[in-house]
Amino acid sequence: MWQKAISASLGCLSFPVLKPYLLRNPSTTTIARASSKPQITMKNLDESDVGVFCYISNLPGFRGVLKQRYSDFIVNEVDTDGNVVHLTSMDAPPEEIAEEIKTETEANDASSKSYTSEFESFRSLAGDSDAERFEAFMSQINSGDGKESVSPIVLSPDSDKLHRTAMHNFFKKNFKFLVTDTIDGPDVSSKCIRVRLDSGGHGKNSRKRKERGGKPFDSRGSDDWQENIGKFLRFHLCKENKDSQEALGVIAKMLGVQPRSFGFAGTKDKRAVSTQRVTVFKQRAKKLAALNDRLIGIKVGDFCYVKEGLVLGQLSGNRFTVTLRGVVADSEETIRAAASALGRQGFINYFGLQRFGSGSVPTYLIGSKLLRGEWEAVVNMILDPREGERNTIAMARQYYKETNDIDGTLRQLPRYLVAERAILQCLKKCPGNHLQALKAIPRTLRMMYVHSYQSYLWNHAASTRVQKHGTDHVVVGDLVYCKEHDIEKAKEIGNAECEEEDPNDTLESHELDEISGTDLPEEKKNPVKAVTAEDILNGNYTIDDVVLPLPGSRVIFPTNDIAQVYHDLAMKDTISLTESVHNVKEFSITSMTGSYRRVFQKPINYEWELLKYTDGSIPLAETDLDIVDKSKPAKVVEELAVNESKGIPEFDCSKRSNPSENDIELQTDNNKVDGEREVGGQIEPKSQDAQTALKLSFTLPASCYATMAIRELLKTSTSVAFHKTLN
Repeated sequence: MWQKAISASLGCLSFPVLKPYLLRNPSTTTIARASSKPQITMKNLDESDVGVFCYISNLPGFRGVLKQRYSDFIVNEVDTDGNVVHLTSMDAPPEEIAEEIKTETEANDASSKSYTSEFESFRSLAGDSDAERFEAFMSQINSGDGKESVSPIVLSPDSDKLHRTAMHNFFKKNFKFLVTDTIDGPDVSSKCIRVRLDSGGHGKNSRKRKERGGKPFDSRGSDDWQENIGKFLRFHLCKENKDSQEALGVIAKMLGVQPRSFGFAGTKDKRAVSTQRVTVFKQRAKKLAALNDRLIGIKVGDFCYVKEGLVLGQLSGNRFTVTLRGVVADSEETIRAAASALGRQGFINYFGLQRFGSGSVPTYLIGSKLLRGEWEAVVNMILDPREGERNTIAMARQYYKETNDIDGTLRQLPRYLVAERAILQCLKKCPGNHLQALKAIPRTLRMMYVHSYQSYLWNHAASTRVQKHGTDHVVVGDLVYCKEHDIEKAKEIGNAECEEEDPNDTLESHELDEISGTDLPEEKKNPVKAVTAEDILNGNYTIDDVVLPLPGSRVIFPTNDIAQVYHDLAMKDTISLTESVHNVKEFSITSMTGSYRRVFQKPINYEWELLKYTDGSIPLAETDLDIVDKSKPAKVVEELAVNESKGIPEFDCSKRSNPSENDIELQTDNNKVDGEREVGGQIEPKSQDAQTALKLSFTLPASCYATMAIRELLKTSTSVAFHKTLN
């Protein structure tokens, strides 16, 4: 059946097109609610819904299962210098351990040092009462009874902030083994300085939540920071079955800081094992390293201190290691031919399904309503009940729809539903102000909706370009990045044949892809031009040079028939790409700069191999987590060996991380075949006859989707719903 489906064509000239719903119709599911409501038919997002129709190669595809295990999809960030990011060590730097010993030594040396002059200086600064209290405190330290027996002291109330600052600075300069902070005084207008022995926690960070009145505390890091050390701690984050925001949220909670304290270059896939760089302001490596024993499915390491934090877009791409399991084809030669062709010809650089959200309400539909200024409708789309969610979330949404009880709904909604919670919290303060509620959503998240609509238009334009003009040659009116001789020629004759992008423009049109990575400002300063007949005659450009715009105020459109695709499609949604119906700039295409994206992409440093396996529970590719496990001390290795003797494979990812709430949905689906079990959201087949797997390794520029490369191979949908039916 799958062979017949793969040969289906929907009109991309000689290039086969497949609508996955022709394959057993996996995208349509009938859902029966527990209530008396009638059954509702839900359609999961399909590739054809977002303009993904065509392929480059007309070679036949084959059957293969994507992401059967998390380790079947490995992503390693590539930094701006071209280095592939790996997790190699989870230890704090040796010099920091030495600094900790030095601090301990300073505290122990307090008993042997005379502080007569410091005491006199303190007396003149603080007065007799506090001086006597402090001397008694120091005597207790000098007694050698141990840190645990030394209780903090609270100095006299002080309403003068400048004087309190002078007191704090005095202790930093003269008593480095002590820590001071400010607490509330006996009355509203006064504050008191608390002094205590440094026990490893610093300043405000060590205050208990109870002392903060139950409020979360966002520390910007320790004030006691050496000038010769970079103020940002950079580390490598390796995670399994967690999206980047979720993983950093867990770490932030353990550190007592807000998630916004972290900087990163781009987000990574959730259903994968990924490694990326992260920075955090003024945090000690030893503190993060200590979290590894408590973190599940997350590890941090390779610490170093840097002067600047990471920002979105500071990467050159990602290195992928993808394993397709259960590969079935007419012959092994079919697989080999398709794998080789992917390396030679590449794939259409579509935005993948991740770009448009995983829920039953696609982000591009929300984006279209934002562009039309339908604020209340957008709020309802985000908050209303939707099919396919866990019961607890569905009940919370239904509860709000029926009662409008914001507090009660917030108590039910999980914290990872950031947009929903932000809207409700704002509506509580500003009832009925739907625009303000939308602006309460974190910027990178709310901009994702409009960017998704831009991507929706781009995909349709790319498909039309392939359908009408093929994939072999450039045609008149195509857009390309200008080459050097064209730029010089334009300067000489003083024309505007090449449209310059403003290098000072912000990357508004593609700041963040929340799902699969941040768009890199590829050749941002390069001008773009429309191909002329003379260019084609001289062979100045190839098909690999062709780009298409993401609509905005600073882009030009192709001067051929492809430009009309954008305007016609937008017009169907009653959206103008040249005029805005409202004055809210961040939700207006005409206020965005726009950008360009290559239509065709070839994998870089591409490798592939065919493998045979019999046990589907054994990983076929080694992750950074596996490598770090191997390098653990002998004691840990012995523990692993004991586990293995009990039947737990040493590198079984499912035993390393717990299933997330999203994966629970997968576990309840009745689509497993006999002989399989599902663990942590992964399909775990029992031992069986030898099967074939195709393992691929390649690098892609930022914001290119590996799933679109896999789609070119298989000639089938990359949707989760479809690949679940293959298991």
